Amino acid sequence: MSEPLQMSPGSRRSDRGRIRDFQRKLYRKAKQEPEFRFYVLYDKVRSMRFLWEAYRRVKAKGGAPGMDGVTFEEIEEGGLEEFLEGLHAELEMETYVPSPVLRVYIPKANGKQRPLGIPTIRDRVVQMACKLVIEPIFEADFEDSSYGFRPKRSAQEAVAAVKGHLKAGRTEVFDADLSAYFDTIPHAKLMKVLALRISDSKVLHLIKLWLKSPMWEDGRLTGGKQNKLGTPQGGVISPLLANIYLHLIDRLVNKAGSIFSTYGVKIVRYADDFVLLGNSLPSQVLLKLKEVLARMGLRLNVEKSQHLNAREVSFEFLGFTYRYDRSRYGSGRRYWNVVPSKRSEKKLREKLRAYFKRGQCMPVEVFVAGLNRLVRGWVNYYHIPHVSFSKQAFWSLRWYMSRSLYRHFRRKSQRKGTLFRQKGFRGFVEQYGLIDPVRLSFC
Repeated sequence: MSEPLQMSPGSRRSDRGRIRDFQRKLYRKAKQEPEFRFYVLYDKVRSMRFLWEAYRRVKAKGGAPGMDGVTFEEIEEGGLEEFLEGLHAELEMETYVPSPVLRVYIPKANGKQRPLGIPTIRDRVVQMACKLVIEPIFEADFEDSSYGFRPKRSAQEAVAAVKGHLKAGRTEVFDADLSAYFDTIPHAKLMKVLALRISDSKVLHLIKLWLKSPMWEDGRLTGGKQNKLGTPQGGVISPLLANIYLHLIDRLVNKAGSIFSTYGVKIVRYADDFVLLGNSLPSQVLLKLKEVLARMGLRLNVEKSQHLNAREVSFEFLGFTYRYDRSRYGSGRRYWNVVPSKRSEKKLREKLRAYFKRGQCMPVEVFVAGLNRLVRGWVNYYHIPHVSFSKQAFWSLRWYMSRSLYRHFRRKSQRKGTLFRQKGFRGFVEQYGLIDPVRLSFC
């Protein structure tokens, strides 16, 4: 008999508390016993408590439906309780089989396209339930130098860490770029890494099913059981699996006695983007990195990876440019300046330009609300107190918004054009709540 789905808000909060307690216990056990292999996990993955919490989190993230086209609204109209109980029954009887993953492409800044795999909501819920169970185990193992797709960690902390290393004199930098990392993770080697911590064969089988899920693209299926590489970007559990595999690099670089620690090399990693920083990065260090990546079945993108002296050449990482600038006050002193990269500024302006074109027929209040969503996200990401000195970038954004607003309302009608000329940028800030990027970032 399946477990009843507890529907009252109080029960849901209580269940979330129990899940957090369970995760804390897993984390403490994994931290205390680095060699321990966890063997009773599947019963939690399939439990209604975890499935309910998994659905709540998946819905909060939103996202498009998978290849079956089923939306959250359709699931809830058909009965959420029945949907989750059906999943629970499939997992309990071990008849669950994931659906093919919908392959879509999104444009990249360089004109190329990035492939994304979108599982069905049904599969995302089961992946999230599995993630809730196994993530604390691997979180206990992860190094402090890893920041991407981890609870309570952010890209801004990674940027601050890079600046801290530069200020400490680690100015020799290797900016690494892995070629199609998510598409080239070897399944067999990843499963071996997972098995170092998980001995529950049913959980490992679930993960294998997701790795072997075929892709649905242009009306046909590709991949499937014969596929031996990759975990699709877009899956709920894919970022965790990607972190688990690249943790091998973090551990090696930080390991006492390794060639990296011998030369004082540090790593800062955000998902598959990472930099090595040191007082020096001799050739044997970089050769060791390439050797280890080759053994892992991964390869560097030679064209995009670069070895440089950051005191002489600026570099980009996570959308920021790191420069060793001279003081503006004529003292001759130099400092580490971290600013939004020109590419990130260009990308935002392209988004704003497209939004201004779409917004010709919108009421002023609706138009400003949409504009705020674009600006707020960008400013919140690029404003890092005491780390990123971005006044020029934010003033430039303010000027671009003001000029674009003037042109936008002038095109709409004479009356609207007069409205903007009378109020100006400050008037729109005060009357319609338009975000002033300078004020938002330096208030």
